[in-house]
Amino acid sequence: MRRPVVVLMGLPNVGKSAIFGGLTGTWVTASNYPGTTVEYYRGYLRLPDGETVEIHDAPGIYDLEPASPAEEVALRLLEEADVIVNVVDATQLERNLPLTLQLLATGKPMVLVLNFWDEAKHKGIHVDVWSLERELGVPVVPTVAVSGWGIKSLASALHRARRGERGWLERQERWVRVGEIVGRVQRVVHRHHTLLERLQDASLRPITAVPMAALMLYLAYRVVTGVGEGLSEAVITPALEGPYTSFLLHLHRLLAHHPILAQVLIGELQGGRIALEESLGLLSTGVYVAIGVVLPYLVAFYAVLGFLEDFGYLPRVAVLVDRFLHRLGLHGYAIIPLILASGCNVAGVLAARTLESRRQRFIACTLMAVAIPCASQLAMITGLVGRYGGAYLGLVLASLASVALVVGTVLDRLVPGHTPSMLVEIPPYRWPHWKGQLKKLRMRVSYFLRDALPYIFLGILLVNVMYALGFIHWVADVCGPVLERLLGLPPGAVIAMLVGFVRKDVAVAMLEPLRLSAEQYVVGATVLAVYFPCAATVAMLLRELGFLATLAAAVVMFVAASASGSLLNLLLRILPHPWLAAVAMLAVATFISSSLKRGGRNEGA
Repeated sequence: MRRPVVVLMGLPNVGKSAIFGGLTGTWVTASNYPGTTVEYYRGYLRLPDGETVEIHDAPGIYDLEPASPAEEVALRLLEEADVIVNVVDATQLERNLPLTLQLLATGKPMVLVLNFWDEAKHKGIHVDVWSLERELGVPVVPTVAVSGWGIKSLASALHRARRGERGWLERQERWVRVGEIVGRVQRVVHRHHTLLERLQDASLRPITAVPMAALMLYLAYRVVTGVGEGLSEAVITPALEGPYTSFLLHLHRLLAHHPILAQVLIGELQGGRIALEESLGLLSTGVYVAIGVVLPYLVAFYAVLGFLEDFGYLPRVAVLVDRFLHRLGLHGYAIIPLILASGCNVAGVLAARTLESRRQRFIACTLMAVAIPCASQLAMITGLVGRYGGAYLGLVLASLASVALVVGTVLDRLVPGHTPSMLVEIPPYRWPHWKGQLKKLRMRVSYFLRDALPYIFLGILLVNVMYALGFIHWVADVCGPVLERLLGLPPGAVIAMLVGFVRKDVAVAMLEPLRLSAEQYVVGATVLAVYFPCAATVAMLLRELGFLATLAAAVVMFVAASASGSLLNLLLRILPHPWLAAVAMLAVATFISSSLKRGGRNEGA
């Protein structure tokens, strides 16, 4: 028997996803709509009477005349709906109601949700819920989705969903009707701007927005490094180096008659003891890298990213970087998938589906692969390079920015097509609720533990097998001299390069046993960030872009990694301070980008 389908509809940034999470819980299914690459979420809700309904979170839409593939999918989901839940921003009633009138005209049973009810009160906006119900003819439920207030009332109201009584209105008629409704149900009282409102205005003015962005990045860096180091040094590492190491030694003695199994599980002993970071066993180095090195920084990074997402800062970054991204063949809204890629490149590739053209998707996905380390890799880079000081970590970031500038400019010239202007919704600043933050953090960390750990252990296993077969030594003998001459890295760094095909974060961690200098760490971390992404990202690129486009992106990655690593190695040899090298990298990239822009068209500007 088919379950009733409830579809959440509304403008972008009205809190649909938070409503969806409150109704269905954290664990949901992400699906591609048949025949498209557009993704939507679906989950299930058990109503108070025991009936189970299927809930779909449709992409944000402004009206029923679609202007993008995502909006087309939203309309198809609307056609399948048995009940519509129209989520409305209570602080912008007049702006949201035109879509409401269109949804009422479909004749489907509907419930209206007035979200951000608390924020409306804080802004002096009073909406008479009962009067609004009489005007529209459907149940109206106020909610505060981030805290869960009103979600139970919404679940109970689904059985009271009713069809709207009004027919289709033309655009001018809709606005007249919206004015009538708002005039009868809404009252606004005078109030002074809050501190958050002053900050959100300042974050859009260029003279204040750039310093605010720099401060935000610095604070995020300090929180991630501070929390990551604290968790690693005070909690996880002592536990692994104490009881866990003793357990591994005991297991190694039990496996004395099975040397191959002991090598795979525990690795080689160093002077009769287990060096977790060097043994290369599944249970030694594998566990140490995943739990002792990556996880602490990953937890801190995801906590910071989740706060910035829910606080409403990311769309303002989009406006701030729009002009720069147009130089790369993208517009400012592409910053959203690029930022998501900093959590996981796979998520970034999926988010790039929202970009309008195949050209933009190709450029964005290639830039993610060459210039944006995922959260676990960035955590490793921060931990290994950042311990030598912020100057060296800044050099890595400057190098990645330089690669992005040059590669983006080249692709903007070579890839046919154009980049349209940006239209992005900018929500107000809102303090995230701690429950929602914890849910998001738990989901992302669980994803790492469930989906990333197998790749980490697979990487360690492959290295063990290649080491046993002598393949590592052969590759090191062949490629080691080239690696040392161009990049200034020892031949042993070949191991890290090979592991990078499986997991980039593990590859960065594999630099630790080589006892590199600060300069070598910078070069190694930069090259590992630029060259081919992990296997999961490659699989997603093949799925989203196709074989030929992925092959073209791979060529770009190889050239960019070789050129940037060689230049960085040269600059570190001739310049006395890493900040000078960072300035030189950016200067070279700017010169190349400007020369290319002067020498050819720029359809994206």
